[in-house]
Amino acid sequence: MNGKTALVTGAAGGIGAAIVQCLRQAGARVAVADRSVAGIDADAHLPGDLLDADYANTLPQQAADRLGGLDIVINNAGVITRGSVVDSSDQDWSLSLGVNVEAPFRICRAAIPIMAARGGGAIVNTASCWGLRPGPNHAVYCMTKAAIASLTQCMGLDHAHQGIRINAVCPNEVNTPMLRSGFEKRGFNADSAVAELGQTVPLGRVAEPEDIADVVMFLASDAARYMCGTLVEVNGGKPVR
Repeated sequence: MNGKTALVTGAAGGIGAAIVQCLRQAGARVAVADRSVAGIDADAHLPGDLLDADYANTLPQQAADRLGGLDIVINNAGVITRGSVVDSSDQDWSLSLGVNVEAPFRICRAAIPIMAARGGGAIVNTASCWGLRPGPNHAVYCMTKAAIASLTQCMGLDHAHQGIRINAVCPNEVNTPMLRSGFEKRGFNADSAVAELGQTVPLGRVAEPEDIADVVMFLASDAARYMCGTLVEVNGGKPVR
């Protein structure tokens, strides 16, 4: 990754922070995007709200301007809303569509011409196993992750000829603040709930952010040079239930 330039959204979250750390350790220069990026060790800080269309539309160019180019985009930002369709509010719908689908769509649309002008690049989107095989009581979340998975496949096909490889990582449960806060909101002790959840995984534990970040690094690197439009599941052998 020496000399590469990268944009990471959702950089303040568990997986995002791990991705940023991996990229910088590998020698890349990194621009970080999130609602707050204070305290994140990076080469460029681009705070903002991904629900703001102007911010999402201009983010790749902002990153390119600050870093001197743009070789890698990691669309990692995401939200989870829980419940069946009848339990989902308009706010759930707007937030989930805005962050999980519309923002990466806008960012990819803006980044692809920048990368094409440089002779290519790599985009990695964060989808989910739940977007490939939906689980119960996460209707809107599953739908948005299915959408980003499908969009990844479409873009991977459409832009491979420009030297732009577009793939997605599809995690199952990951031990992040997002997962832990979900347990806490439902009245569970987060540590106990994560440990119990780990017992349902064939590998014996819930994924850590670094487990996902390592796969993202692979997809963004030249080691994955022949992969386009691929959805890579990282689930410890656990099916969606």
